[in-house]
Amino acid sequence: MITTEPRGALVTPPLQQPARRPTPRRRGAVVAAGLPAAVVALLAAAAGPAAAATTGSSGVGDPYFPLAGNGGYNVHHYDLTLGYDPKTRHLEGRAVITARATERLTRFDLDLKGLKVTSITVNHAKAAFRRDGQELVVSPRKALRKGQEFRTTVTYAGTPGPVTDPDGSLDGWIPTDDGAFVAGEPQGAMTWFPANNHPKDKASYDFAITVPAGRTAVSNGVFRGQKTAKGRTTFRWRQSEPMAAYLATATVGTFKVEQYTAPGGLKVFNAVDPREAAASAAVLKKLPSVLAWESTLFGPYPFKGAGAIVDRAPQAGYALETQARPVYDRAPDLSTLVHESAHQWFGNSVSLTTWKDIWLNEGFATYAEWLYDEQHGGQSAQKTFDALYASPASSDLWAFPPADPGSGAHIFDAPVYSRGAMALHKLRTAVGDRTFLRILRTWASDHRDGHGTTAQFIRLSERQSGKDLDQLFHTWIGTKGKPSKP
Repeated sequence: MITTEPRGALVTPPLQQPARRPTPRRRGAVVAAGLPAAVVALLAAAAGPAAAATTGSSGVGDPYFPLAGNGGYNVHHYDLTLGYDPKTRHLEGRAVITARATERLTRFDLDLKGLKVTSITVNHAKAAFRRDGQELVVSPRKALRKGQEFRTTVTYAGTPGPVTDPDGSLDGWIPTDDGAFVAGEPQGAMTWFPANNHPKDKASYDFAITVPAGRTAVSNGVFRGQKTAKGRTTFRWRQSEPMAAYLATATVGTFKVEQYTAPGGLKVFNAVDPREAAASAAVLKKLPSVLAWESTLFGPYPFKGAGAIVDRAPQAGYALETQARPVYDRAPDLSTLVHESAHQWFGNSVSLTTWKDIWLNEGFATYAEWLYDEQHGGQSAQKTFDALYASPASSDLWAFPPADPGSGAHIFDAPVYSRGAMALHKLRTAVGDRTFLRILRTWASDHRDGHGTTAQFIRLSERQSGKDLDQLFHTWIGTKGKPSKP
């Protein structure tokens, strides 16, 4: 993510082509008529723990967003069928969620806020459900075995709207004058589909989004086609590589669409609000070259689809790296395009395991901006670093350590972005350009389609460089206050 307010050459290898529920109840013992008490006791003992009711937790334990995500299962695939009318702002949805139980489950949760659920089935059998804040609590008719794959179908409808984040910004389903700007970081996925809403659980997606003819619905991955009937058009999309729920989008508007195939076979789909088209044209034309340049630094582009969604959504006030197709609330400048494109490697393909580690997303994407400037006739990364270091000790830049912002209210503040980038520059100067690039490429490769932590990145940097880097990382991402030496 990046707000849309203004905010020595590196050696690169050759271009390469293209991861609170109540205390659990136990089943009551049923005494079989006519059986001796000793036999009943033996039968009960044989049943053992398997007869116990078990429930998936209502969160995955993230310290900043304790109710985000759910325990007891992992999602493999979401199949989302949506219908949206921008005039009435009414959404109808059907989510088919394929998952695998990681423990025996008599009950599990999904994250869903503000929409009315009309029915739920689990493995085609009607399931009981109730609402508890953002938790949709599902009780299957038959308990799910540990390791069992199961399919949950949720039918729902209502008027979606955004959530307000701890920093006061909006995310989720944000209505616009011609549709909706859909950007879910960090909480907003639950405003428009039931999900295991934490980056720890990534899945593939299929989308079928129906809107009035003349509107366009844009989502993630590769465009699969459209069909118009009876005044409504259905757009189909497929995101085959794993994706965190917050990176999903279903942005709707009156868009000018451009499609083409970039070098290497990459499918590009751009959707631009006509009011932003003139201001966007020159920057969007550079997208293939930006992705090619980033591929030389970070390794092959990690997805089959690419592109941009340029909307007019002043109430949002930011751009977001929605997977394979970032969404911009207005015409982006080149630095913003570079930033959101870099997130496709850092944040999307390699995802967080906890929001505390968000500097691994934002610090890396910000440093990509510095490197792009350095290699394209702009200021060197060292000069950018020096200018930031000149900030007084009272500056917000030094208010908290990038690797621990302290709460969800600060995950998009200056230390995460700029001081995170400064830490990477210090790493680069400590290990040299070639080793630094090898670290970035190995990080993107080893954790592709998966997850990473700050501790893992530090260990990788030390292995690749052969240096003890504890003090460097402690100083630049582990402590608050301005370091005494640049």
